[in-house]
Amino acid sequence: MGIINGKEFIDRLNKLENEIWYDGEKIKGNISDHPAFKGIIKTKSSLYDLQTKDELMNEMTYRLSGNERVGLSYLQPKTKKDLRKRRNMMEHWARHTHGMMGRSPDYMNTAMMSFASSAELLRDRENCFPEHISHLYHQAAKHDLSFTHTFITPQVNRSQSYFGLSEKPISAKVIDRTEKGLIIQGARLLATQGGLTDEILVFSAPKFFFETDEAYAFSIPSNTTGVKFITRESFAGSDSGFNHPLSSKYEEMDSIVVFDHVLVPWERVFFYDHVEAAKDFMTKTSFHAFTFHQVAIRQMIKMEFLLGVAQLLVDTINVSEYQHIQEKLSEIIVGLESIKALIDKSENDAQLDEYGYMRPSLIPLQVISTIIPSLYPRLAEIIQLIGASGMVTLPTEKAFDSAIREDLDQYLQATNTNAEERVKIFRLAWDLTMSSFGTRQTHYERYFYGDPIRISSRLYSTYPKQGQVNMVKEFLYAHISD
Repeated sequence: MGIINGKEFIDRLNKLENEIWYDGEKIKGNISDHPAFKGIIKTKSSLYDLQTKDELMNEMTYRLSGNERVGLSYLQPKTKKDLRKRRNMMEHWARHTHGMMGRSPDYMNTAMMSFASSAELLRDRENCFPEHISHLYHQAAKHDLSFTHTFITPQVNRSQSYFGLSEKPISAKVIDRTEKGLIIQGARLLATQGGLTDEILVFSAPKFFFETDEAYAFSIPSNTTGVKFITRESFAGSDSGFNHPLSSKYEEMDSIVVFDHVLVPWERVFFYDHVEAAKDFMTKTSFHAFTFHQVAIRQMIKMEFLLGVAQLLVDTINVSEYQHIQEKLSEIIVGLESIKALIDKSENDAQLDEYGYMRPSLIPLQVISTIIPSLYPRLAEIIQLIGASGMVTLPTEKAFDSAIREDLDQYLQATNTNAEERVKIFRLAWDLTMSSFGTRQTHYERYFYGDPIRISSRLYSTYPKQGQVNMVKEFLYAHISD
């Protein structure tokens, strides 16, 4: 089958009839028509259309076998050239969404590819099925399946000594093992685009204490009996591209996933009842190297967009001559160029892993993961500071089609821009940094890689420092002998 287009994606999603609850009500009818979801579904469908364009076909897809073309995000790289092909494809999709879509399909496609590329890590281990990962990976590529994932447990008590014991499971656990498969009961948090994909990938994130019945990984169709997605409220302010230029297109939605005696067939289980496998699945596979690579590329494109918005504000209100404005824009430039350089380094320093696949160097990507949680909120703040009071007195699209149009034209004009265009620019800056959508974007990037403190600790723990220590010791000892 190979790649699908946007219409095929929407048709397939509607046919799934996933159980999605919004604002206390179970959604009925086509999910693509629902006001809270139609914007992101339309945008996502446009990504699938992009990969079918003749002029981009060779940059977005590759031949898996015969004439069948699949998405390049499924490519298992064997060379640095392959890595750069993947990057080029990801840049196309990221630029199409201005980096606003954290769960564009290439993210989870990359996750599936990374797990398949490291599946041999599970070979000959009890209750582990690496062949199931490989099979699903090939099926996903062949049918262009879309995925979401969830691995965060409900935050009942975040104390490291809390074991989460309760009569009825809160965190999703294996409660039975039958001839047909595992039975899962409980919940998981933060499935971005939960219910808006073909599949849901579920695995255990490393933590202080693992219970055996939480040490598992599997993927099942999103419409599996007993799977329910409970969403938050929508941050899409309206359908208007004028009033809400970003949220009307890129509001992805987040959800809680409830598993009510869900049967996971054995052929869908990657491993179960194996604490060490659960730890290794996240820390020793190529998951972090490849997914961090995809995320960093998207964030780079997003920062380009923020720079463009900031400069457009500066031009609109004619403040480029002020040094404090120049300093702020330079701060964005420094951040952007730093991220670009680190991505380049991760590709230049890539090496073949033990399974024969070319992994991006993880250390530069880990550095990015420590920079972004503080850098992105700062860049959003810079846009707020440049816009100042102009960010909070913004009439709507409808106001420009009313009796007060003359007042708006007179009092909201800019030096080189009419009032309507000025408001449109400022509403973009507001939606990017100050609306419910914008503040979610800031929070999302702050915690995308996980807890920033733990991320910094991981970098410190894994960074090779002994060479530098030895260099200093050598200097000291040489100095003493002199």
